[in-house]
Amino acid sequence: MAAAAAAAGPFSLREVLDAFRRCVTEQREVLLEPYLSGWRGLIRFLQSLGAVFSFISKDAVAKVALLEGHQQQHGFVSLQSLVQHELAAGLAALRARSDSGCRTVLRLHRALRWLQLFLEGLRSGEPRTSVLCTDAYNASLAQHHPWVVRKAATVAFCTLPSRDAFLEIMNVGSQEEAVAMLGEAIPYIGDVYSITQELFTQHKLLDLP
Repeated sequence: MAAAAAAAGPFSLREVLDAFRRCVTEQREVLLEPYLSGWRGLIRFLQSLGAVFSFISKDAVAKVALLEGHQQQHGFVSLQSLVQHELAAGLAALRARSDSGCRTVLRLHRALRWLQLFLEGLRSGEPRTSVLCTDAYNASLAQHHPWVVRKAATVAFCTLPSRDAFLEIMNVGSQEEAVAMLGEAIPYIGDVYSITQELFTQHKLLDLP
């Protein structure tokens, strides 16, 4: 059901902007409902590009479904409440779990960094999307993937459409409007990433197996 929900409807950058804008509270907590909503939008973005990003989008669909399950089962409102709950059993017990909410968030967190860097590159005006995507991948997800996946990814990135095509996929009007909205959305995505990074660093969760 989560996969179907993630795939429903065309991608809209405005939806992602609205979701991530609602993510962070005045207390600097990351709310899970808009976080998941933002990720469902980002998954539609990946899926709109076809098979090139399937190795990332399929994993993201699975991770979003897992995180939704944790949220519904325990009633977590924020990422901080999820971390606090799972750490109550001790870090060793948490590290031994392969289905924990923290491990699931960590995988999405790494992918979010890649998307943030890639979207920043699109906004910057660099026309070679294969270069943008490869640089973003090498600075984020690549270090967590085995060599065979890294090799396949960099080959696939060479088939990416043009920057103009990417801006059209944003579904927000002209290229200028798409670039402007990227400029609005990226700081919100970056804020969520930074808060999560700080939280996971504080609790020594960045290397969960």
